[in-house]
Amino acid sequence: MSPPERPNSLDRLSNLSSLHRVPLFILACISCISTTSQAQVNERFVEPTQNWIQDQLPSLLETYYHLHRNPEVSFQEIATAKYVAQAWREAGFEVTEQFGGTGVVAILRNGPGSTVMLRTDLDALPVTEVTGLAYASQATVTTESGATTGVMHACGHDIHMTNLIGVARFLGSHRQAWSGTLMLVGQPAEERGAGARAMLEAGLFEHFPKPDFALALHCDAAGAAGTVALSPGFSLANVDSVDIVVHGRGGHGSAPESTIDPIVQAAQLVMDLQTIVSREIKPSEPAVVTVGSIHGGTKHNIIGDRCHLQLTVRSYSAEVRQQLLSAIKRKALAVAESFAAPPPEITQSEGTPALENDAALTSLVSESFRKVLGSSNVLPMPPVMGGEDFSQYGLAGVPIVMYRLGVISPERLSRYESLGVNPPSLHSPNFFPDPQEALKVGILTMATATMDLLPRP
Repeated sequence: MSPPERPNSLDRLSNLSSLHRVPLFILACISCISTTSQAQVNERFVEPTQNWIQDQLPSLLETYYHLHRNPEVSFQEIATAKYVAQAWREAGFEVTEQFGGTGVVAILRNGPGSTVMLRTDLDALPVTEVTGLAYASQATVTTESGATTGVMHACGHDIHMTNLIGVARFLGSHRQAWSGTLMLVGQPAEERGAGARAMLEAGLFEHFPKPDFALALHCDAAGAAGTVALSPGFSLANVDSVDIVVHGRGGHGSAPESTIDPIVQAAQLVMDLQTIVSREIKPSEPAVVTVGSIHGGTKHNIIGDRCHLQLTVRSYSAEVRQQLLSAIKRKALAVAESFAAPPPEITQSEGTPALENDAALTSLVSESFRKVLGSSNVLPMPPVMGGEDFSQYGLAGVPIVMYRLGVISPERLSRYESLGVNPPSLHSPNFFPDPQEALKVGILTMATATMDLLPRP
């Protein structure tokens, strides 16, 4: 006899939305408190979870300080991956290491039900920390160009990892509160937009169960601790890096007529590129073309034979993404033609597709968050033009939601406001979260949403 057909993710979302989705350890209370309001029922659920988190905070803060002190850059997260893998193993998960490079996958099977994937990124940035914190990173790395730079968790991945270690401990020690399969992914190289693709190409959803739902969070450098933000639809952009090498014919600066000046070509190309967004893209479609780097020439009186431009290109829809990339190529070729110069070299790299939160899953997750934080602390998430390769799992057919976690205490935010300055942004050498308050909310929201997606029969 053939096995029953497995419900698809939309069926599961429909089924879940009709359930009260209350963890097992408070189900016994419900039958005897029929006159109790839903808010009071939620309060009974929140308190034991918050108490557990409070008890675990000293240990989790030590985990955070360790990870902050010992950052590793993309695809070099060897010690970081081992640390995370051991923490998940101690929480009761079956752990596979070195998957897709330095990736980690952990599985906990706990009866019938859906499969939920929770993801954290492992890598840090080649940024020298200047926060002055007692636990500041002193790590360094030699870049591909041979320069030495500091290494820092300037994007909050140390919070992400500590958060998922805490969630793993909670769900591993409260298996009576949920049913199904929990899948944890420690992903390398998010900062290079390459880690998710590497894990998928290694067969992530062939070697392990393909999730019905996937969740992740990201630190919000301007968000108040105690709040989260999420919205359905696009929240992060397509991000492409484009390199253009403009070719000319070198010569003496006193005889420009005998040369083809690549710097003048590059200057004209920079201006022409600005018309793509302003004159070729609908005003209602977000798009960015930025020339972030330009290098050419060696001396005052020498006209060189090449100039190198580096661009970041950002959009939301696949159609606009292709339109931008095609227009860049067309503009670069046209400028070369107008100078009677050789065709330029145009290469595209480090592409990250736009991240689109699944609407039905966002609705359910938002309901979970409002249950534990209150509606006033669950905010809409306006889309931004940053990139995140968590989007790759959505393109692989898994309903995904990434939400933003406020990590700056309200007191610090008030101080910045009184000084008339913005909080340090992600990737800033001055960025640091307030870990205690951030972890309380991060673990509470992610654990709650996971249990709501994996209800006991």
